[in-house]
Amino acid sequence: MIMQNPMNDWTRAFLQVAFLAALLAGTPAMAQDVLLRGGTVLTVTNGTLENADVLIESGKITGVGSGLRAPRGVEVVDASGKFIMPGIIDAHAHIALSSINEGSSPVTAEVRMEDVTNPYHLGIYRALAGGVTTSHIMHGSANVIGGQNETIKHRWGFSDPDAIRFDGAPRTIKFALGENPTRVHGRRGSGGTGAIVPATRMGVEQVLRDAFEEGKRYMEAWDAFNASTDPRAIPPVYNERSGIMADILRGDILVHCHSYRADEILMLLRVLEDYGVERITFQHANEAFKVAPELAAYGAMASVFADWWSYKFEVYYSTAWNAAILTRNGVRTSINSDSGELNRHLYHEAAKTQRYGDLTDDEALALITINPAIQLGIQDRVGSIEVGKDGDVAVFSAHPLSIYAIAEQTYVDGVRYFDRTNDPDDMRLEISPSARLDTFMEQEGHVHEEEVAHIQDVEK
Repeated sequence: MIMQNPMNDWTRAFLQVAFLAALLAGTPAMAQDVLLRGGTVLTVTNGTLENADVLIESGKITGVGSGLRAPRGVEVVDASGKFIMPGIIDAHAHIALSSINEGSSPVTAEVRMEDVTNPYHLGIYRALAGGVTTSHIMHGSANVIGGQNETIKHRWGFSDPDAIRFDGAPRTIKFALGENPTRVHGRRGSGGTGAIVPATRMGVEQVLRDAFEEGKRYMEAWDAFNASTDPRAIPPVYNERSGIMADILRGDILVHCHSYRADEILMLLRVLEDYGVERITFQHANEAFKVAPELAAYGAMASVFADWWSYKFEVYYSTAWNAAILTRNGVRTSINSDSGELNRHLYHEAAKTQRYGDLTDDEALALITINPAIQLGIQDRVGSIEVGKDGDVAVFSAHPLSIYAIAEQTYVDGVRYFDRTNDPDDMRLEISPSARLDTFMEQEGHVHEEEVAHIQDVEK
């Protein structure tokens, strides 16, 4: 007996069409050419252009000025009455990650955030809704030397983690000073038999120096091997952790360090100077204003909160003038979120520097555009609206430093990934203005759990 195929031709055709539709629905937005016409263009690096256009072709900005001609086939978007600014850059975020802290050792230089990057993370879309196009997603602060970070572009819709990487961005690594690493490692077993170095701030410095010494010896051993003409020379035993430390010494990996107190900031500057490490960006850096001249003299940079502090003891001494003081002292400064939520409000955070410090519009906007780009080593690609740079821009309803401004469209590589007029309802899931600080607890892998609990106690 021959069984009849229950799927007739019409059914088969329907399923094929449905499959194709489903496939296309999951396909990321395709590259497009676009001319943003007649807006106020905030270039950040070359002033403000009234009634100007921005032309993006093949993912790059190819024209900035008035009366630009739209090449054949290029979409023209009416931006009259709108403000066009560079895509916002967050130098310290925790979105698009499935884990944050490898808190098993004071030094875990060998782990990488690229291995846990999650392109499905809704935080990417929410960031786009705040005009943010690039995030530096960082390892947590459990370890003195944590893992290697990742710089991503917010190409929402891709399923391949590699597709959201910022190609060509320099490698970076997370360091951490102060209470976080001492609490995680120095209080194991309530500070008894399970405790390991560092239990104190002096222990943090010793961990740093030990790791750099190991990296230095490893680098010298490989340099000697590579320079040897002896065919019987034996290469050093490969060690991933030491190799990463050697790459830091060579300047191939940029250091971004969680820090708060002025004394520990100066301590790390001394350690880095001893080992010839020149590039350093201090994250948080709440007391950086106390040592601004020293930071400027070293060429160190700072990425700070606008007005967030007192969530643990070492953060009690802070000021909302921090970013302005650092800027006025010649320290390259940015404002970051350290979050997947504050991330989409960075233009509001930058605006606070005009209330606290009276920075100019360009200075305030630089805190969330060109300055973080410089800190991440991607300033030749993004951070300002200039011909030749990537087509990463955001269109706001009003000046982005206004409390009434709303991001209306966000482009990455010239692709419109967010459009407020076509904002799907399902992208608003889990948003609750009355929610507690669960997001922060999740992102930091409970490292800040005590701090969050303290904040919540205060709020009660």
